[in-house]
Amino acid sequence: MKQGIIFDMDGTLWDSAENVARSWNLAIGESGLCRKTLTGADIQNVMGKTMDVIADLLFPELDEAEKGTLLERCCERENDYLRMHGGELYKGVRETFGKLRQKGYGIYIVSNCQKGYIEAFLDFYGLWDEVDDIECYGNNLKSKGDNIRLVVERNRLDQAVYVGDIQGDYEASVNAGIGFIHAAYGFGAVDADVPRIRALTELASFSAEELFIRI
Repeated sequence: MKQGIIFDMDGTLWDSAENVARSWNLAIGESGLCRKTLTGADIQNVMGKTMDVIADLLFPELDEAEKGTLLERCCERENDYLRMHGGELYKGVRETFGKLRQKGYGIYIVSNCQKGYIEAFLDFYGLWDEVDDIECYGNNLKSKGDNIRLVVERNRLDQAVYVGDIQGDYEASVNAGIGFIHAAYGFGAVDADVPRIRALTELASFSAEELFIRI
């Protein structure tokens, strides 16, 4: 039986909000399309949403063409910046990935981010050897639930669980038909009776029965 653990990014594996804000402020200044300074809190408040929704929330004063232009510039700046500077990696990511892999579980990442964001994370921390597959909204414009399902099907997983920190992550796992574990140390709450962890390292102590509650 092939089993896999699929991880969200922001609020689950790291907090990149401050450096994302710095990179976006550089892009905003270069664009000349608006005068605005974003904070880490601004970015954290929209993390987990798809990039088009983020543009609507952060740049409501711009028309659709301007939003598209600025968003593209912000995403390019962000990927380059994070590849150079990283973010705040949560304690025990590599250690936990290694222990889970020793138990025979595949490790996967699915996010609502732009193309290149997960790659920048893996590049900066040198984690490519620990992750079996990745997928994101920026690659195919699919919802998180659809991309979770895609990763499950592409990797022929018999059992899988999604680890995320916000309500939308839980709803995506339900949509994909797999179990969910709430990263309660992250950015949000989840209104559902699901297993919760207060540190990523706790995952390594879960039994298979505790991890894969739903198929």
